[in-house]
Amino acid sequence: MKDLLDIIKQRQSVRKYSNQPVEKDKILQCLEAARLAPSARNAQPWKFVVVDNAEVKNKIAKAATSPLLPVLNKHLFKAPVIIAVVIEPPKIATPAQIISWLDNRELPLIDIGITTEHFCLQATELGLGTCIVGWFDEQKVKKILAVPKRQQIGLLITLGYPKDGYEVHKKNRKDISEISNFNKY
Repeated sequence: MKDLLDIIKQRQSVRKYSNQPVEKDKILQCLEAARLAPSARNAQPWKFVVVDNAEVKNKIAKAATSPLLPVLNKHLFKAPVIIAVVIEPPKIATPAQIISWLDNRELPLIDIGITTEHFCLQATELGLGTCIVGWFDEQKVKKILAVPKRQQIGLLITLGYPKDGYEVHKKNRKDISEISNFNKY
């Protein structure tokens, strides 16, 4: 088993995929990692729609590309799998929802960020590549996937085996001293 920090260093946005299909058991392992993610008041406000049907996947890819910026998200057409991360609002007002309203914080957005990263880290550990996509025509994707009006699609994740020769790039990150302080700002 790899060290978690090594997996975090290896995880990157992959935009070039091989044609190799992703095994269902690996998708299920990624979903299990996502399922175990923490959430505010354990609300678990997510549902994952796994799209591995080429016809449906290509419709989603088209809904995530822009005629004004055709290079944006073109990698969705090559990814063997696209996962839609749907924000599931609670059926009744929960403590987490009330806190979110009172505090003016979008806790479900934070929660889906956490669960998405759990998914992506598990995929990395399994030798798969991912890319988290935030720009897409949500209404079109909702229609394609028959997502109820009440729900919101927060993110898309592409999933597949990186194309041969796809390298892990050195991460260009700020120094720890630039992003942290102890005991005061």
